Amino acid sequence: MAPAHAVTPHVVLLPSPGAGHVAPAAQLAARLAMHHGCTATIVTYTNLSTARNSSALASLPTGVTATALPEVSLDDLPADAHIVTRIVTVVRRSLPHLRELLLSLLGSSSLAGVTAFLTDMLCPAALAVAAELGIPRYVFFTSNLLTTTCECRDLPEPVVLPGCVPLHGADLVDPLQDRANPVYPLIVELGLDYLLADGFLVNTFDAMEHDTLVAFKELSDKGVYPPAYAVGPLVRSPSGEAENDTCIRWLDEQPDGSVMYVCFGTGGTLSVAQTAELAAGLEASGQRFLWVVRFPSDKDVSASYFGTNNRGDDDDPTSYLPEGFVERTKGAGLAVPLWAPQVEVLNHRAVGGFVSHCRWNSTLEAASAGVPTLAWPLFAEQKMNAVMLSSERVGLAALRVRPDDDRGVVTREEVASAVRELMAGKKGAAARKKARELRAAAAVASAPGGPQQQALEAVVGEWKGRG
Repeated sequence: MAPAHAVTPHVVLLPSPGAGHVAPAAQLAARLAMHHGCTATIVTYTNLSTARNSSALASLPTGVTATALPEVSLDDLPADAHIVTRIVTVVRRSLPHLRELLLSLLGSSSLAGVTAFLTDMLCPAALAVAAELGIPRYVFFTSNLLTTTCECRDLPEPVVLPGCVPLHGADLVDPLQDRANPVYPLIVELGLDYLLADGFLVNTFDAMEHDTLVAFKELSDKGVYPPAYAVGPLVRSPSGEAENDTCIRWLDEQPDGSVMYVCFGTGGTLSVAQTAELAAGLEASGQRFLWVVRFPSDKDVSASYFGTNNRGDDDDPTSYLPEGFVERTKGAGLAVPLWAPQVEVLNHRAVGGFVSHCRWNSTLEAASAGVPTLAWPLFAEQKMNAVMLSSERVGLAALRVRPDDDRGVVTREEVASAVRELMAGKKGAAARKKARELRAAAAVASAPGGPQQQALEAVVGEWKGRG
């Protein structure tokens, strides 16, 4: 049991593998320690870990520590196992190690036991361990509050959930579109595991999901769901350390609002054909661009998620671009391999648009920087996010590109047209206005004494009250 009269609440956070989950957990832990009188332990998985995970934990404030669960065997999984299958398998097989860790923390004389346990949205199986040990337990949603449990891509009508934008079946996460998908039952079990939670902490803010938050609160007040706390946007501030980065130096030479930033996150992967079409479209658009290029893969749009799509140290993903592309676009465009300081790039005065895969971290970073997007979803919940961002309700995305039905790629003509529209068209102007409004709302949400701080004070108050 959590000890009574704990002076300093100690919170344990369990993010799932992937930089997009570890980074916001680190941001949340830092805020709890720096502004709410807590200590925190971030527990990560040795399996599926990448260098980006480690970098997210490189500068934790006083009061926040990190530890890793031992590696578990995945030898029995097929090489092409779905990303969700791999994550859920790691989570389940690591539960004995997690239980052992929580027991050691509960008996620690140097820490205040475990006041609360926060598990990632992909790790709710861990809630049962916390429940067994009598620890208050919450789910930390690193995505938005928009969720669904429907299973069919061929639904004749959109799925309409309380307070949410309508979703067509084809926009749902891939495993929910087909009951025959082996990942489908895993997703259903995730949803059932959420029922063990005492509450949800969600990386969102009112201007992004006002209607959804209102609807969820109404259901929570009726006892249908545990309460949800909007604790976002959990986005790091721009750092001066990136000023000598190649991207930033190049942006310094560009006119204000003239550059389209193109990046599909740490995991998004394009096919060889799609990479060529994107390059041709950027060139034909006549717009300036900064493109973070990853190695292509014709097998998996999430191939880069765990760093498994990288080549040898001497290989360069820009070598896979069409012949002569880099030379022809020199000056107007810059293609960089693998990574860019995204927060600093989005907040640079020269950036006027963002071709994005619509993962939630990138979405919040764009909104916080006031940069409109061109929605290009690839996997996970990104299609759902794209629907929301393209809606009149949010309006951050000027438009959404879609693959050609015959070849399964977004054509160069559509790329060029969409890029021009975002950077110089009426839809782009409308999205840019909305982006500025969201930037102001994000600043209000995360300001001292603002909604984010109030939400965290409320949930920490719950933890202290249980102590």
